[in-house]
Amino acid sequence: MMTLKKTGFFLFCCACLFSCISLHAQQKDTLNKPVTKDSSRQDFVTRMQDFAKRSSEKSRAEFDADKATIAQIKTFDGILRTMQKAKIYLKGNLDTPGIKIDIKEIDEHYAIAGDGVFTNKGTAQTFRNLTATSKILAQLVNKANARKLKLDVRQQELNDFRYQLDSLLSVPALFKFPKDSTTLMKYMQKIKLVAYETVPIDSALKQASNNIQTLLNQVNLTVFKLQSSLEEIDGYQKEMASHTYKREFNNLWAPQSSYRPFGEILEFSKTKGLLTLSFYAENNAGKLFLLILLTATSFIYLRSLKSIYKESNLLKTDFDGQIVLRYPLLSAMLLATSLFQFFFLSPPFILNVIFWTISCFCLSIIFKDYISRYWMWVWRMMVVFFLIAAAGNLILQASRMERWFMLVISLLGGIMGLLTLIKGHREELKEKWITYSIAFMVFLELASALANLFGRYNLSKTLFISGFLNVIIAILFLWTVRLINEGLFLAFNVYSGQDKKLFYLNFERVGKKAPVLFYLLLILGWMVLFGRNFPSFDDLSQPLQNFFGQERTLGSYTFSINNLLLFIVIMIISVIVSKVVSFFASDRNVSSGKDKTERQGIGSWLLLVRISILCIGLFLAVAASGIPVDRITIVLGALGVGIGFGLQTLVNNLVSGLIIAFEKPVNVGDIVEIDGQGGKMKSIGFRSSVISNWDGADVVMPNGDLLNAHLINWSLGGNRKRIAIKIGIAYDADLEKCRQLLTDILNNEERISKNPGPLVHYEQFNTSTIDLSVYFWTKHIGDTSATRNDLIMSIVAAFKDNGIAIPFPQQDIHLYHLDQTGKSD
Repeated sequence: MMTLKKTGFFLFCCACLFSCISLHAQQKDTLNKPVTKDSSRQDFVTRMQDFAKRSSEKSRAEFDADKATIAQIKTFDGILRTMQKAKIYLKGNLDTPGIKIDIKEIDEHYAIAGDGVFTNKGTAQTFRNLTATSKILAQLVNKANARKLKLDVRQQELNDFRYQLDSLLSVPALFKFPKDSTTLMKYMQKIKLVAYETVPIDSALKQASNNIQTLLNQVNLTVFKLQSSLEEIDGYQKEMASHTYKREFNNLWAPQSSYRPFGEILEFSKTKGLLTLSFYAENNAGKLFLLILLTATSFIYLRSLKSIYKESNLLKTDFDGQIVLRYPLLSAMLLATSLFQFFFLSPPFILNVIFWTISCFCLSIIFKDYISRYWMWVWRMMVVFFLIAAAGNLILQASRMERWFMLVISLLGGIMGLLTLIKGHREELKEKWITYSIAFMVFLELASALANLFGRYNLSKTLFISGFLNVIIAILFLWTVRLINEGLFLAFNVYSGQDKKLFYLNFERVGKKAPVLFYLLLILGWMVLFGRNFPSFDDLSQPLQNFFGQERTLGSYTFSINNLLLFIVIMIISVIVSKVVSFFASDRNVSSGKDKTERQGIGSWLLLVRISILCIGLFLAVAASGIPVDRITIVLGALGVGIGFGLQTLVNNLVSGLIIAFEKPVNVGDIVEIDGQGGKMKSIGFRSSVISNWDGADVVMPNGDLLNAHLINWSLGGNRKRIAIKIGIAYDADLEKCRQLLTDILNNEERISKNPGPLVHYEQFNTSTIDLSVYFWTKHIGDTSATRNDLIMSIVAAFKDNGIAIPFPQQDIHLYHLDQTGKSD
């Protein structure tokens, strides 16, 4: 077709050339002839114009046909590619049967969660049942929304395929048919083939879309049902919080208005409790793993600390002041579970019971034969009462049997608490604050019994568990603080390489009495765990949560106080971890009996480890808080300007610190000498390093000065040093015997290296002595002074025994007397 276009264009050009030649000839004739009208010339021009017009239209038509052909080819290729992708996508079917099973399982769990709230309501709702149901429904909503999201994505992708096919099949170029009959037949066959392949794919996409939509409608209904139920429970909880003292049941001695078998109540409570626990554990698997990791780390540290004290014979038989080292594993479990439980947000009560039970078990073993028998009996009884109350609190629906059970236990607990306070033995208490929690327990248990008698079930149950829980948490936290305090104090005693105010606490004042800060944190934690048992706790804490979680705008940057606090907390943890690593990698104050020549394994790599910890902490803090990276770029740019103008010295010291860390010209623990002053490298910091000189002072030297100074590092040569002792002997001494004596003395000294061996050299004839020098290498530079001292003593003794004199400097004066004649006598 392009050839025809080119031929037409060539004929059109020839015709134009021929017309031009003819017109030129006619113009020549007109010059010799008078001007007259020529009809034949006009006819020729008209014909040429018609010919040009027809040629132009023909060329335009051919161009449009070529353009349509190219568009048709591209469209057919797009249709084929889209159909191929659609086929592959349809083969990878979404697990719709699995989603149907999940929806069915969600409905089953909804029925379990609704027992006692939407079905089998009984006379009144209970706070614990509402809380458990709310947590289960929240997890079910999350699951249903996750399935809904998958279905929405699938539906969107199916619609996209159908839209792409419809768009390609409606391209206008497909409907421009060739004028040639043969070409038209071939084109129609191609369209028929494409239509034949497209129709099944389009039908399959449509069918899949309908199936997804049907399933999506079912999921949407489930989500709506769950969310409506959550809103209804929220209404129940708010009503319960606002009517704390409302009567729910008749007086305990009055006839029962409704009845549900107690065994059935226990069964559905167990099922609902385990379901809540499984959901929460599944969503917080990472935190549970961190809890195990923290326990293992604490155990390793406490075990190593105990080994140090045992090797140093510092471990007491009664573990007074060292109770944290008695059972390192149990201490680690107690510390980890007591502290890390606050990282679990809104945990189910059954998980808290597991944590508290583990802590009680560990503390009971630690207490054995450490506290008095009387208080050990009190502790065990408190644990038994708490476990009974916790088991009762896991029962999610009220019953007359449970109410009588609560009444008996609360009265027994109150009576036991009163007897404990009356009987005394307070002088045997390790922590005096325990008596306050016992007195508070007595008040709560008696109030619980009174509320129970007059039908205030929810209030009675809250006071019932809170009374025993208050004592258990108080004792656990008091001893947690005590064990932490002991661990830090014991670590301070055996580690001395770093700053004593590592945690911004004065460790010299840490002893049996913990810092006030620890007790303030204890009270705060006690208030949180104690308050969770009351329905109004969420209402009181919600405004505070909203305040911290509300997004605020500063310019174009949106932030919340939670994000800022998260950033600060992560950075503080990074700094503390960095300092802890530095602290516990330093030299031990207590000798462990190992060889003094042992080099520290971490050395100057400590600085790189600290930098890595801080960098990782900064990255996590920025990522967790959502701080925009472009803002950080602006800050770094501003810092760059500041560095260029006024921070050259600081940057020089920081860079020098990195160079020291990488090149390691000096290591922590090395014996160094700078400008004639010797000492031991104590630490290498970001900006400066600390050198302990032989006088006991710590010299703080900027890293830039340290790197530029003429540094002598004795430790790089193996901590050896060559010593020279100069001796002068009398001229009449036996030189060979003297050499042999000195050689024997040097060879018998164990602190002198045998390779290279010692040397004895006679050097010169002095005024009154023959001078010799003894050269030898000490195995360790720390033995230099003692070895020189002992050798001088041995040499003097050996020379005396063998009659070798060490003369002192002397001069002979000769006097000459002159007579009167000027001659000497």
